[in-house]
Amino acid sequence: MGIITFIVTLVQDMALSAIPAVGFAMVFNVPMRALPWCALLGAIGHATRMVLMTTGFGIEWSTFIASILVGSIGIQWSRWYLAHPKVFTVAAVIPMFPGIYAYTAMISAVKLAHFGYSEPLMITLVTNFLKAAFIVGALSIGLSLPGLWLYRKRPRV
Repeated sequence: MGIITFIVTLVQDMALSAIPAVGFAMVFNVPMRALPWCALLGAIGHATRMVLMTTGFGIEWSTFIASILVGSIGIQWSRWYLAHPKVFTVAAVIPMFPGIYAYTAMISAVKLAHFGYSEPLMITLVTNFLKAAFIVGALSIGLSLPGLWLYRKRPRV
Protein backbone atom coordinates (compact mmCIF):
# COMPACT_ATOMS: atom_id res chain seq x y z
CA MET A 1 0.00 0.00 0.00
CA GLY A 2 1.44 3.33 -1.03
CA ILE A 3 1.62 6.29 1.30
CA ILE A 4 -0.96 8.29 -0.68
CA THR A 5 -3.38 5.37 -0.66
CA PHE A 6 -2.84 4.92 3.06
CA ILE A 7 -3.47 8.61 3.79
CA VAL A 8 -6.63 8.62 1.68
CA THR A 9 -7.83 5.47 3.46
CA LEU A 10 -6.99 7.03 6.83
CA VAL A 11 -8.91 10.23 6.07
CA GLN A 12 -11.87 8.17 4.84
CA ASP A 13 -11.73 6.07 8.03
CA MET A 14 -11.67 9.22 10.14
CA ALA A 15 -14.65 10.73 8.34
CA LEU A 16 -16.69 7.53 8.55
CA SER A 17 -15.93 7.02 12.25
CA ALA A 18 -16.90 10.60 13.12
CA ILE A 19 -20.47 9.96 11.96
CA PRO A 20 -21.42 7.31 14.56
CA ALA A 21 -19.56 9.26 17.24
CA VAL A 22 -21.79 12.27 16.62
CA GLY A 23 -24.87 10.08 16.31
CA PHE A 24 -24.31 8.44 19.67
CA ALA A 25 -23.38 11.78 21.21
CA MET A 26 -26.78 13.05 20.12
CA VAL A 27 -28.44 9.96 21.61
CA PHE A 28 -26.61 10.65 24.90
CA ASN A 29 -27.85 14.30 24.87
CA VAL A 30 -24.40 15.84 24.58
CA PRO A 31 -24.60 19.64 24.27
CA MET A 32 -24.53 20.97 20.71
CA ARG A 33 -21.29 22.85 21.29
CA ALA A 34 -19.53 19.57 22.13
CA LEU A 35 -20.68 17.59 19.06
CA PRO A 36 -17.81 18.67 16.78
CA TRP A 37 -15.33 17.69 19.48
CA CYS A 38 -16.98 14.28 19.87
CA ALA A 39 -16.67 13.78 16.13
CA LEU A 40 -13.03 14.80 16.13
CA LEU A 41 -12.20 12.59 19.10
CA GLY A 42 -13.99 9.62 17.54
CA ALA A 43 -12.02 10.17 14.33
CA ILE A 44 -8.73 10.48 16.23
CA GLY A 45 -9.39 7.30 18.20
CA HIS A 46 -10.38 5.20 15.22
CA ALA A 47 -7.50 6.54 13.12
CA THR A 48 -5.05 5.73 15.90
CA ARG A 49 -6.36 2.19 16.05
CA MET A 50 -6.10 1.84 12.28
CA VAL A 51 -2.51 3.14 12.21
CA LEU A 52 -1.49 0.79 15.02
CA MET A 53 -3.14 -2.18 13.32
CA THR A 54 -1.37 -1.30 10.07
CA THR A 55 1.97 -1.28 11.87
CA GLY A 56 1.39 -4.80 13.17
CA PHE A 57 -0.40 -4.49 16.51
CA GLY A 58 -3.40 -6.72 17.11
CA ILE A 59 -6.85 -5.20 17.24
CA GLU A 60 -7.04 -5.65 21.01
CA TRP A 61 -3.82 -3.77 21.79
CA SER A 62 -4.55 -1.15 19.15
CA THR A 63 -7.96 -0.54 20.70
CA PHE A 64 -6.42 -0.35 24.17
CA ILE A 65 -3.85 2.26 23.17
CA ALA A 66 -6.38 4.25 21.13
CA SER A 67 -8.82 4.32 24.03
CA ILE A 68 -6.07 5.54 26.39
CA LEU A 69 -5.42 8.36 23.90
CA VAL A 70 -9.13 9.16 23.68
CA GLY A 71 -9.40 9.24 27.47
CA SER A 72 -6.37 11.50 27.83
CA ILE A 73 -7.56 13.95 25.20
CA GLY A 74 -11.07 13.90 26.68
CA ILE A 75 -9.72 14.83 30.10
CA GLN A 76 -7.74 17.72 28.67
CA TRP A 77 -10.71 18.98 26.66
CA SER A 78 -12.95 18.70 29.71
CA ARG A 79 -10.65 21.10 31.54
CA TRP A 80 -10.68 23.55 28.66
CA TYR A 81 -14.44 23.46 28.05
CA LEU A 82 -15.53 22.91 31.68
CA ALA A 83 -17.43 19.71 30.99
CA HIS A 84 -17.20 16.17 32.26
CA PRO A 85 -14.72 14.00 30.28
CA LYS A 86 -17.49 11.50 29.50
CA VAL A 87 -19.16 14.16 27.37
CA PHE A 88 -16.34 13.71 24.85
CA THR A 89 -15.04 10.19 25.43
CA VAL A 90 -18.03 7.84 25.64
CA ALA A 91 -19.42 8.72 22.23
CA ALA A 92 -15.90 8.77 20.76
CA VAL A 93 -15.17 5.12 21.60
CA ILE A 94 -18.48 3.80 20.23
CA PRO A 95 -17.07 3.43 16.66
CA MET A 96 -14.39 1.09 18.05
CA PHE A 97 -16.87 -1.40 19.52
CA PRO A 98 -16.50 -4.93 18.08
CA GLY A 99 -19.85 -5.29 16.33
CA ILE A 100 -18.76 -7.79 13.70
CA TYR A 101 -17.09 -10.11 16.20
CA ALA A 102 -20.06 -10.02 18.57
CA TYR A 103 -22.50 -10.58 15.70
CA THR A 104 -20.50 -13.53 14.36
CA ALA A 105 -20.34 -15.07 17.84
CA MET A 106 -24.08 -14.62 18.29
CA ILE A 107 -24.89 -16.16 14.90
CA SER A 108 -22.59 -19.09 15.71
CA ALA A 109 -24.42 -19.62 19.00
CA VAL A 110 -27.79 -19.61 17.22
CA LYS A 111 -26.50 -22.10 14.63
CA LEU A 112 -25.17 -24.33 17.41
CA ALA A 113 -28.58 -24.30 19.07
CA HIS A 114 -30.37 -24.97 15.80
CA PHE A 115 -28.12 -27.53 14.08
CA GLY A 116 -26.37 -29.05 17.07
CA TYR A 117 -22.72 -29.22 18.02
CA SER A 118 -19.98 -29.02 15.41
CA GLU A 119 -16.35 -28.30 16.13
CA PRO A 120 -15.81 -25.60 13.47
CA LEU A 121 -18.91 -23.74 14.65
CA MET A 122 -17.79 -23.95 18.28
CA ILE A 123 -14.32 -22.66 17.35
CA THR A 124 -15.91 -19.74 15.50
CA LEU A 125 -18.15 -18.99 18.49
CA VAL A 126 -15.38 -19.06 21.08
CA THR A 127 -12.86 -17.18 18.93
CA ASN A 128 -15.22 -14.34 18.06
CA PHE A 129 -16.68 -14.13 21.56
CA LEU A 130 -13.24 -13.88 23.15
CA LYS A 131 -12.06 -11.31 20.61
CA ALA A 132 -15.17 -9.18 21.23
CA ALA A 133 -14.77 -9.52 24.99
CA PHE A 134 -11.10 -8.52 24.88
CA ILE A 135 -11.86 -5.51 22.68
CA VAL A 136 -14.64 -4.33 25.02
CA GLY A 137 -12.30 -4.87 27.96
CA ALA A 138 -9.57 -2.89 26.22
CA LEU A 139 -12.02 -0.05 25.58
CA SER A 140 -13.27 0.12 29.14
CA ILE A 141 -9.90 -0.24 30.84
CA GLY A 142 -8.15 2.05 28.36
CA LEU A 143 -10.80 4.72 28.76
CA SER A 144 -10.63 4.63 32.55
CA LEU A 145 -6.83 4.54 32.97
CA PRO A 146 -6.12 8.21 32.14
CA GLY A 147 -8.64 9.31 34.75
CA LEU A 148 -7.03 7.06 37.33
CA TRP A 149 -3.57 8.36 36.48
CA LEU A 150 -4.50 12.03 36.38
CA TYR A 151 -7.12 12.36 39.13
CA ARG A 152 -5.67 10.00 41.73
CA LYS A 153 -2.38 11.83 42.24
CA ARG A 154 -2.49 13.27 45.71
CA PRO A 155 0.44 14.85 47.51
CA ARG A 156 2.01 12.77 50.23
CA VAL A 157 1.62 14.16 53.71
